[in-house]
Amino acid sequence: MSTSPERVLLRGGCVYSPAHPRPTAMLTVGDRVAWVGDDMGADAHLDSADVVHELDGRLVTPGFVDAHVHLSKTGFALQAVDLGQATSVADALDTLAAWARTTDSAVLFAHGWDESGWPEPRPFTGAELDRATGNRMAYVSRVDAHSAVVSAALVEGAPALPSLDGWLGDGIVERDAHHAARVVVETMWSRADRERALLLALRRAAEVGITSVHEVNAPHIAPYDDAHLVDALRAAHPLPEVVGYWGALFGGDHADTTGCAGFAGDLCVDGALGSRTAALNAPYSDADSGGHLYLDDARVRDHLVWCTERGIRAGFHVIGDRGVDAVMSGLRLAAEKVGVDAMVAARHRLEHVEMVSPSAIAVLSALNVVASVQPAFDAAWGGPGGLYAQRLGSARSQTMNPFASMHRARVTLAFGSDSPVTRMDPWGAVRAAVHHHNPAEALSLRTAFAAHTQGGHRARGADEAGLLVPGAAASYALWDVATTAAARRETMSSGLPEIGAEDPGPACLRSVASGVVLYDGEDLS
Repeated sequence: MSTSPERVLLRGGCVYSPAHPRPTAMLTVGDRVAWVGDDMGADAHLDSADVVHELDGRLVTPGFVDAHVHLSKTGFALQAVDLGQATSVADALDTLAAWARTTDSAVLFAHGWDESGWPEPRPFTGAELDRATGNRMAYVSRVDAHSAVVSAALVEGAPALPSLDGWLGDGIVERDAHHAARVVVETMWSRADRERALLLALRRAAEVGITSVHEVNAPHIAPYDDAHLVDALRAAHPLPEVVGYWGALFGGDHADTTGCAGFAGDLCVDGALGSRTAALNAPYSDADSGGHLYLDDARVRDHLVWCTERGIRAGFHVIGDRGVDAVMSGLRLAAEKVGVDAMVAARHRLEHVEMVSPSAIAVLSALNVVASVQPAFDAAWGGPGGLYAQRLGSARSQTMNPFASMHRARVTLAFGSDSPVTRMDPWGAVRAAVHHHNPAEALSLRTAFAAHTQGGHRARGADEAGLLVPGAAASYALWDVATTAAARRETMSSGLPEIGAEDPGPACLRSVASGVVLYDGEDLS
């Protein structure tokens, strides 16, 4: 016996849509938007609606897309110690000691320390970690997730660790040593642990108005099997859409898979600025190092050609200017091999791409490469005295994250969080792009919002998605934007609420993906 799709009418609010000059109402039928208009027009749908929601001035927008997340790492971080607010080495260690006293977990997992703002700008050591945690097995990652401090008990689980590249001594690891430490941690987590972490991460996304995420996984981050766990969870629970990428050269052990959107994401050309592993053309301002280049232009070219010829999206993690140069050379070489038209059609992507020059932006534009970027990075580390200035000096730091330059060149911008590096906070990302540390690279509110909605859909080839128009997916979020009638009228006239540099942004009341309610923070009936 078939049943008719549910008809849901929302009225009396502000709908962010190009389908009407001043939209205040929307009708969805099943998984599609059926109509958008004003309250007078909504009266014609009252009798046929199964459910009517009175919005009372609230804002309805397309659901956000987070174009770069690490789901299991986010879920584990949500259950672990957050060291992002630690103000010193001693403060971080005290927090870890308190955590160790209250948990019986097999491995103490903590995340988020950033020594760049501490009075003594250094990480704590493995010996200090052992004293704080009572010699427990512990893995404590830096905020950028490209280095960590590990305990002696963890090193015992990987005796070869001190012989690997990236062992900096006294429990501090990066590069190969960091990856090996992660493997030890992964073996300590059960399948049930991973399922819980993934579920927590996806539910958190729904709670902040995200209806689609791009899971950017790689062999050094989490098992490929996470993709199967996500599929099973989404079959059992109402959760955001997940677009999965696997960051392995030529697909690695999963070259023949049809279950991912591409071999892209955290396929690392270089590392991160905070850990001084991003590859630079000139040395870091605060260290005698130029970082590390993991893939040269020939490997970049070969991966791009391999993916393009198979109709698969390719992509790379790249941050430093030397890394960007290698990718730009690889892109040009690949275009010579397969042709510009094939490269444009493939719509490959780059993650972070922070130190990108005008000439590199021109290459991205010419070859239709998506820039998957994280505005929260700029908010956290840009500006005078910030981490960018510490690592690069004032002149180089000013050129970081040139969002407006990329937008003017018609490069597709897709905003993401890189959670758990920064938290899933889409309005925070929009705010960061609008209030860029370099005003010349700031985006308008509408452009920033589009990059966090339409941009994520375009990154995976769904060019028409991300708008609330008839025929589109009924994927949207409902926001409490203001409490005064005057503020509501302003939202209606501008389409989106203005966000000041310190504003937290609207609170999410409900998120819906293809007609299915993912999160309901307020009963609208």
